Amino acid sequence: MIWETSYQSSEGCVSWQGDCAREGDQLNGFLQGPVAARLNDIEGRELFREHLRGLSLTGMGQEALEAVLTAEEPETRDWAAGEALAEAVLEAHHDVVLPWNTERDKRNPFASLPGADIVGFQRDGDSHRLALGEVKCSSEAKWPPQVMSGRSGGLAHQLDTLAHSLGTIYQLLQWLLPRVKNTEYEATFDVACTRYFNSERRDLALFGILVRDQEAHEDDLRARGKSLAARLQTPTRCRLIALYLPWPIARLPELVGQGGVA
Repeated sequence: MIWETSYQSSEGCVSWQGDCAREGDQLNGFLQGPVAARLNDIEGRELFREHLRGLSLTGMGQEALEAVLTAEEPETRDWAAGEALAEAVLEAHHDVVLPWNTERDKRNPFASLPGADIVGFQRDGDSHRLALGEVKCSSEAKWPPQVMSGRSGGLAHQLDTLAHSLGTIYQLLQWLLPRVKNTEYEATFDVACTRYFNSERRDLALFGILVRDQEAHEDDLRARGKSLAARLQTPTRCRLIALYLPWPIARLPELVGQGGVA
């Protein structure tokens, strides 16, 4: 078992839980497998490399191509590794499907992208609902840390925006559709959007993930969970998850490894 639940509670359509990572081979395998795959977009990278290596190049052209491929910048920022960890946890344990890796949208290797951190779907029996979410990392020895509050950058405010801002939903759906068009996920998109609109924009799953390297304490999530419960209505489902690491967050990129980057 990789994660051990330290606390769990709920109010209305909002639930929250704190999961502590247990050191060992299972955790290492998870970090260097699914987390590394998300952080480094291994699938997209291999398709990219395979396509370019299939071009009709001269010997000089092959040398030029390899020089470009070896210039890939590995991701070493701890918050980016934290987002990859959150994505892998949602896929592995919360029935979330993330059809697109946002690493492919970066034009600058050191840039971050605007919009929601989590954009995808959640399986619900034979159907799917939209799944949107935000990820925060904090080493602050305070419960809750500052990243949970704030009128603009706080996790609770951002989830409230995802639930109620029509402009934000418009931008996210407009971004997602061309990335699933003519793929196996196009029908999933249609089903999830149909459920969302037919429910007066309430049938969706919201996730707030807090990555921590401090002692597990329900104060990290309780107040924000209760606040969101007063703002959200079923069939919306909102889950706040604190992931407690056994070592500093700053070590996360190192422990994830570079996922086979050459």
